[in-house]
Amino acid sequence: MENPASKLMTVDAQDGPVLSVVGDTYRLVITGKQTGGAFAVIDMLVPPQGGPGPHAHAGFQESFYVLEGEVVVKTKSQSHTARKGSFVNIPLGGVVHDFKNMTNTTAHLLCVVVPAGLEDFFQEIGQSVPAGAFLPAPAMGPEEQQRMRSIAEKYGQQLFPPDYLD
Repeated sequence: MENPASKLMTVDAQDGPVLSVVGDTYRLVITGKQTGGAFAVIDMLVPPQGGPGPHAHAGFQESFYVLEGEVVVKTKSQSHTARKGSFVNIPLGGVVHDFKNMTNTTAHLLCVVVPAGLEDFFQEIGQSVPAGAFLPAPAMGPEEQQRMRSIAEKYGQQLFPPDYLD
């Protein structure tokens, strides 16, 4: 059986499913199915005030390169404004973190996850949208929070209350 990661992969700008995830828009550029589980690449558009709440994932490393705009990345011990051209690495091991676009323009990030798997979480919780479209973030009442926590745990993630890093 041929290893999918041993072949040259090319992806055009319009390729890959586009999903609305907690109000952000993510295009799955390369998935674990295409890389034999080695990694995934996600093109992220984060609208003003957008970004995921505090979360952790011990089993994979997540890195971001800021293509446009800026996001504030927070952990319990630090906060950093990552602007165009910045690189952010969330190490393996499960540090609780979040990021938020605090500006009034859309931020554009390229995210690499090693090993793959985060994209499967996004596919389960996300809603298909046209490229560049944004849906409002879902209301997060107690039932929706519990549903999201259960799905996150299935994919090796923990979700924390919105004010956890304050």
